[in-house]
Amino acid sequence: MIPQSFVQDLLARVDIADVIDPLVPLKRAGSNLVACCPFHSEKSPSFTVSPSKQFYHCFGCGAHGSAVGFLMEHLGLGFVDAVKELAGRAGMVVPEVQFTPDAAATRSRVVGLLPVMEHALQYYKQALKRSSRAIDYLRGRGLSGEIAARYAVGYAPEGWQNLASVFDHYDNHDLAEAGLVIDSDAGKRYDRFRDRIMFPISDAQGRVIGFGGRVLDSGEPKYLNSPETPLFEKGREVYGLFQARQGIRAAGRVVVVEGYMDVVALAQFGIQYAVATLGTATTPTHIQKLLRLTDEIVFCFDGDSAGRRAAWRALENSLGQIKDGKQIKFLFLPDGEDPDSYVRQHGSERFAGMLVESAEPLSVFALRELTSRVDMATPEGKAKFLQDAKPLLAQVAAPMLGLMLRKRFAEVAGLGEAEALREFQLRRAVEGRTRLPNSPVLRSPFRRVLEILAHRPQLATRFAKNVTDVTEFKLEGIDLIEISRAELAFFEAILPALLSRSDRINIAEEFRGTALEAVAQEVERATLDWEETGLDESALQQELEGALRAVRDQIRKARQKQLMETLSERRWTQEEKDLYRRLQQPVG
Repeated sequence: MIPQSFVQDLLARVDIADVIDPLVPLKRAGSNLVACCPFHSEKSPSFTVSPSKQFYHCFGCGAHGSAVGFLMEHLGLGFVDAVKELAGRAGMVVPEVQFTPDAAATRSRVVGLLPVMEHALQYYKQALKRSSRAIDYLRGRGLSGEIAARYAVGYAPEGWQNLASVFDHYDNHDLAEAGLVIDSDAGKRYDRFRDRIMFPISDAQGRVIGFGGRVLDSGEPKYLNSPETPLFEKGREVYGLFQARQGIRAAGRVVVVEGYMDVVALAQFGIQYAVATLGTATTPTHIQKLLRLTDEIVFCFDGDSAGRRAAWRALENSLGQIKDGKQIKFLFLPDGEDPDSYVRQHGSERFAGMLVESAEPLSVFALRELTSRVDMATPEGKAKFLQDAKPLLAQVAAPMLGLMLRKRFAEVAGLGEAEALREFQLRRAVEGRTRLPNSPVLRSPFRRVLEILAHRPQLATRFAKNVTDVTEFKLEGIDLIEISRAELAFFEAILPALLSRSDRINIAEEFRGTALEAVAQEVERATLDWEETGLDESALQQELEGALRAVRDQIRKARQKQLMETLSERRWTQEEKDLYRRLQQPVG
């Protein structure tokens, strides 16, 4: 991959305002720049660009990143392409990307397969023009030529080896690796897609990476997708997302349906913000990808048992991805209806109205589904309800939503406040929280340490010993509500970078694609709050010293408590006695 040191050097050479302003005009607001967010619909500007910190943050939808991240999100570029674009502007040469042998082989295959997929796409599009039967089918489904062209719909004709007339070498390994052909056990090769309407699946840059084929009649399977290939992984991709990006931002929501025809039919009737999963259950990656574009996801399923099972799987995979301020809803259509048939019979206004009026919030759907499985009139039913709810609630990543859900579920089960506290451990909802009070001084001591160091990285070098000594007493087994494990892991990971290159580091970029990216973004965002305090270097130094003392004091007291609990069960070892004496010393 491109060395992180090069990316940091590049970001130090470019001005993020110069990158964003030509695409999203910015206005001065104090020391920062603002605009209406390009990633969601809003009337008053909440999109902030910090020239001093070199990052952008939207206080409305939570979008956050560096100049690299902006080019990726706004223009749909991949990471490498975004870095190359910025490097070209800065007159820098991107170092040759060093891949492991396996990674190099995979990359080579990916690059080689893209032209193969594009060539197949052009053939399928031309084949559609020549097939009156396929055209009549699409017209019968109400599809216009304009929408068919927008989604690059094609047709794979009947016959076993049509692609042999398209590719010079039908026996080429690339055709099989791209999923366009199948090699039988008898050694015969034939086209995977035959007599099917073809829906190309695109990546974020609009490049064809796979296909979905639908039968024209009543054959099976109804939908046939490309297999997993170096280009295509169905658990990561969403059909129609490339075409729907602008519509999603304009509407402020995305509708997730089950079929390709549902997507294009809704687009035909003006619903330009629909996408579909690719014959698989909704995955956490799907949720992450969609929540980066909008604040609201509406899953639209058939109202039968299969649709409700699919909805429940989507709910389970959403719990760990949803954030406070985001909404995930569920809409169940009347029996016998799907989005395609419903919008053609009732029109787009009625369908859009259902999205607003009838879609159930995640909390309502979860509660209704769990209570329907038991007899809530009996103690046994309520106990089973709580037992089923606890593992689900434990997955909720959004702190405030998690707290509200726990309280609501406790009320439904008839628990009092003390019982709810014990049953659901409500105090833990503050751990790892992402939305904090506006005033930095109200935050936990450890969080203040992280934010001050992010705000003034130079202080890490000045207080290197004090900072590293924060974890001088091991934290295993200590219950510290205000120090989340994610924050601690972030602290331990960022400290070496701060000490080695505190004058040039974009913190969120440092953790791109890692499990700590969300924490890094929140800490970096919080530096805007510290900037507003107007504290000078000396005052920030005092704040850091005070926060460090408070953290050490928290850890010492927690360890003391743990040792005393141990003493009630057995005698201390000599090592524990020595530790207790050290813990008795005042915090310096």
